[in-house]
Amino acid sequence: MSSTPPSPHPASGPTPRPARARRLPLAGVLRPGKPSDIWFKPACSVVVANALPNLILLALGRLDLVMYTMAGSFCALYAHHLPYAARARALAWVVAGMSAGVAVALVTASLTGSAAVLVAVGAVLAAAQKTLCDASRIGPPGHLIFTFISSATLFAPQSLGQVPGHLALTLAGGAVAWLVGMAPALVRPHGPERRATARALHAAAAYAEVAEVAEVAEGTDAGAAAERARAAAAGAVHAAWQSLLAAGARGAEARRALARLVVRAEEALAHPATADPAALRSWAAGLRGTGAVPRPSDVRPGERDELLGVAAELAGADVKGALWRRLAPGSPLLPIALRTALGCALAGYGSLALGIGRPYWALVTAASLYQANVTLTWNRGVQRVVGNLVGVLAFAAIAPFAHLGHAELIVSCLALAFGAEALISRNYWLGSVCVTPMALLVTEFARFQQPGELILDRVVDTLVGAVLGVAAAVLVTNRRAADRIEEAVAAVEQARERAEAGLAGTGGAVEPARRRLTAALVDLRAAADAAAGEWWQRALPEQRVIAAERAGHRTLAATVRRQSGQGTRPGERAADAWEGARA
Repeated sequence: MSSTPPSPHPASGPTPRPARARRLPLAGVLRPGKPSDIWFKPACSVVVANALPNLILLALGRLDLVMYTMAGSFCALYAHHLPYAARARALAWVVAGMSAGVAVALVTASLTGSAAVLVAVGAVLAAAQKTLCDASRIGPPGHLIFTFISSATLFAPQSLGQVPGHLALTLAGGAVAWLVGMAPALVRPHGPERRATARALHAAAAYAEVAEVAEVAEGTDAGAAAERARAAAAGAVHAAWQSLLAAGARGAEARRALARLVVRAEEALAHPATADPAALRSWAAGLRGTGAVPRPSDVRPGERDELLGVAAELAGADVKGALWRRLAPGSPLLPIALRTALGCALAGYGSLALGIGRPYWALVTAASLYQANVTLTWNRGVQRVVGNLVGVLAFAAIAPFAHLGHAELIVSCLALAFGAEALISRNYWLGSVCVTPMALLVTEFARFQQPGELILDRVVDTLVGAVLGVAAAVLVTNRRAADRIEEAVAAVEQARERAEAGLAGTGGAVEPARRRLTAALVDLRAAADAAAGEWWQRALPEQRVIAAERAGHRTLAATVRRQSGQGTRPGERAADAWEGARA
């Protein structure tokens, strides 16, 4: 099944070769990585957001309603990377989206008891949730929590009269999650922007060091490492500017101080040979806590800094338009949506065919797999199976304690929720070791059940969901992945021409063009990485991608030289225009 037409640009790439299948890897799939630098924030938030409703329901003797308050409480996992002004809006949309999914599931469950219909609705919901989360770029944990909640709710017996009350519980849990997510703003109002700036400084320092090694080392390994480090640094710098843009109108002085450091990271990216990695890391370390933002030694007290091109980016920002463009026909998200719908339906019906009592577990397993390409989906499938198999063993060990009473059950679920967030950023399978027993324990809030029956159902549904989910990803090919590269290359070339016209004095301002070029380079790298992992794909224009990236970064470096040649460093000019645009 092909979700997209052949490429409309056959002549723009290398000579086409027959499509070929790529080998799906196993090496390194289970290797733990570094944890997220903010893993503790969603971990603590989800515990606090769940504890309060759970304890109230325990006092009222109505733990059978935990599933509905938990739907809202799990919204506390989202948007921790966003500045608080943007986080307030994002969390409100997350709660609204969660409530909408629960409402559809509740009404459907109250109108029909047909398992086949429930699976079909669950598959459609999963595809819609996946597409909207990817299009909005809401970030981890993405669509998975939405799909887990709505799928479980579909298979919970309902009557129409119960729907308003259950939905109100979800909204109440969501309100608690919103308050928990926003509470750190009282203590560290610029925390997300400080962290984004620190990441940019660290990434720029790493690139400067790798680039120095690549200059003296022979062979392609050092050069490839430098290319990867440069792409990572460009992405981190771009993310830091986006964080400052989303920070809202308050705290202008703090934003200018942080922007001063982001400019230094940009300079290191453009001229790694003259960068000082130790200084970059020292500034990044100084951003921890709530102390004053470090000031580079070559900036005089009272000097105001220019945020290069951010005024133009702010003025031209069209968030809603960008969202609709990502959802338009021909979007690269369409094949992933088709994979999700088909895979979830196959998994649900496969579970029903085997007589398993909880087909939504197989459906959620399939939904959890889908990533940007087949290779990443395969990796997630392996991680999911291993994590769930180890997780059922953990459940067997935890169940005796959890069955001592409802208080012990609540404590077990909260501890597992914390452990899942602590581990999942290191590797998905490690987080699944905690998620699996938590999902099994959630089914016991209404009544305790035999552990052996739950374990058997979970193992079978995991295997069914993983096998059929990966099969759907292979069946739904993504031929548009290569077309997306061609479009991204064209966007980089267009942005580079505008920047060069600005440098030559025949175009508009240099800084806005520079910002657009940086964003285009980040998008190109993402498109190339996504296409490279497709299992069945025609030859990709790899040399064109490399040439476009190198030419783009040369132009970025030229814009820095242009700014430096005007008598002052780019980080040492007035920010009045930017602040005026914000106002």
